[in-house]
Amino acid sequence: MRNSLSLRGQTRSQNIAAALLLLLSAIASSQSWADASVWEVKSGSSTVYLGGTVHLLRPGDYPLPREYDQAYSASSEIFFETDLGAMNDISVQAQMLQQLTYQDGRNLKTVLNEKAYSALESYTQKVGMPLMMLEQMKPGMVVSMLQVLEFQRIGFTPQGVDAHFDARARGDGKALGQLESVAEQIGFLASMGEGNESEFILLSLSDLAETASMMDGMIAAWRSGNNDALSELFVDDMRTQAPAVYDALLKQRNLNWIPQIENMLRDSDTEFVLVGAAHLVGPDGLLQLLERRGYQVNQL
Repeated sequence: MRNSLSLRGQTRSQNIAAALLLLLSAIASSQSWADASVWEVKSGSSTVYLGGTVHLLRPGDYPLPREYDQAYSASSEIFFETDLGAMNDISVQAQMLQQLTYQDGRNLKTVLNEKAYSALESYTQKVGMPLMMLEQMKPGMVVSMLQVLEFQRIGFTPQGVDAHFDARARGDGKALGQLESVAEQIGFLASMGEGNESEFILLSLSDLAETASMMDGMIAAWRSGNNDALSELFVDDMRTQAPAVYDALLKQRNLNWIPQIENMLRDSDTEFVLVGAAHLVGPDGLLQLLERRGYQVNQL
């Protein structure tokens, strides 16, 4: 019976593998036509547009604010965090499952303390996924999978901003680029909570419990490009309660992306860079990093 459950769990994992990577920066409706989470960055005559994305959306959240179409139409190259098309590759999914599961004899029972393990077991029972199906998975994959299931439960699908523009750009024949490789993203997910597994699980379960009640506010803040609200919702608590996760997931990746964006500002093309909205805001967000380097940053 255990082998049967494990096999079904592995199959289910493969079915949503692509969605897990999208949740690295995922945040989650009014039809606001004022400001939006799109910014224009200028250096002389060169322009780069930065768009904050929500990686999962509800069908009713479309159409997107018109500023996204404005930036897309003005750009000849579209950049994402990673290669979205590669996520559907079976070999990539196999690599992902290999790196996101324990291969050294450890499992959730051995890395979590009793409080965290009990809380996780209670939550998984509530959502109808026995913990034995997740036992060999690393905390980053466990949390991401539970996030996917919770978002699906309240009506969200993987057809978020990234997927929308990836499909559109491919259809229009626009050049595509990425800021980091799929392998790098898998590495970030695999290391999430490492060394602080119990604290990471407990904090994540607390966030999951508030997801449904907060989603309308989250989407409204994203649609209107309310930086203060986005920072409060997705950056401030992470900085104070999980500084190691904040450093690895947001700060260091932002710093790695800045030289790439600066290179775009040195060429004659116009690029539209789409990243999780949490990467744009806060003291270590891309907007402030670029402003501190002297670039003109204006919200559309």
